[in-house]
Amino acid sequence: MNLKSLVLCSDEKIVRVLRRVLGDLDIAVELCAEADSALRRLTRQRFEAIIVDITDDGAQEVLRSARTAPCNKQAVAVAIVEPIIGLKAVFEIGAHFVLYKPVTSERAKSSFRAARALMKSERRRNARVAVQIPVVLRSPEAGSNMKVTTIDLSEGGMAIGMPKRRRPRGRWQAVFTLPGTEAALELPAEFAWEGTGEQAGLRFQETSPEATRQLREWLKLNSPDAEQDDPPIRCQLTDLSLGGCYLEISSPFPASSRVTLSMRAAAVEVRAHGVVRVMHPDKGMGVEFTQATPEHRAAVEKFLEVLNENRALLPELLVEPEGLETESSASKPGAEVDDPLLHLFYGESLTAEQFHDAMRKQRATLPAVNGDASSAAHA
Repeated sequence: MNLKSLVLCSDEKIVRVLRRVLGDLDIAVELCAEADSALRRLTRQRFEAIIVDITDDGAQEVLRSARTAPCNKQAVAVAIVEPIIGLKAVFEIGAHFVLYKPVTSERAKSSFRAARALMKSERRRNARVAVQIPVVLRSPEAGSNMKVTTIDLSEGGMAIGMPKRRRPRGRWQAVFTLPGTEAALELPAEFAWEGTGEQAGLRFQETSPEATRQLREWLKLNSPDAEQDDPPIRCQLTDLSLGGCYLEISSPFPASSRVTLSMRAAAVEVRAHGVVRVMHPDKGMGVEFTQATPEHRAAVEKFLEVLNENRALLPELLVEPEGLETESSASKPGAEVDDPLLHLFYGESLTAEQFHDAMRKQRATLPAVNGDASSAAHA
């Protein structure tokens, strides 16, 4: 099944480049010359990408409307802009990626490869497989259990049968065994929606990399619409702390993207989930780790130790997108959080140059020992 994009652009030269590049990436193009036509299609069709030339009349309204259209609110939004346009303003109206004019084939290919990986992951995450599985819901707060049965299952959650008289709230642990497997999965979840009948929806929260892998592999085997994911993207690790990292990458993923990182140095490998908190087009991105388990912390500490002992070692790092956050999954760190890199992510708004200068100053002032310094992984 091809990915679909809605393009609002009246510049024929740009349209020709987009058609050629998107065609090579197996992304179908539905072209609109006017904003009114694009707005109508947003309410009637599903698109994996919304691409607009900001200079076109009504382009900003199209981007804003895409965020509120039920079937397209998770579509990847790409804004085509003049180099003088402020990026902050473009991101505030809903853009995830920015493509600078003049639009060349090489520049467009780089941006849309990253965008396509995110488009695929978002569609995969929401793909549902109809299956009936017994599930035990455990409430850590109330200490009670509830037995339900799934209606369908996806990477991001499940629909379950729920008696009308039961309308629980809050966070739960969903315990179930996938058909054909032996080990039970126990995933944190919260109730996300209620159906008109005896149905409800659970959204998975902060699943471990191993649980995500098991669930994803089972869904691929049992989904009739499963497609091949794009390969992970290689990038360079420049700064690392227990709470996050900064990666140099030519086409970074947008802020609020969920990503999976695979870091390897010598014989030590760390696989971690994270959320992009800072993004600098054409330069890199800052990722906050979303796991807070002792096992994850110990793995990162071991990785930092290896880098400290082998300063000439260049770690290998691969990143792959997992989808977009509908809202921030982490609040601003408090003063008690002793992680300078995270405070830099959540600090005052800085230009890319100012941000990188601040990171360089951190490396110069923090001790490169005991795993707490972002300078420890500077390559």
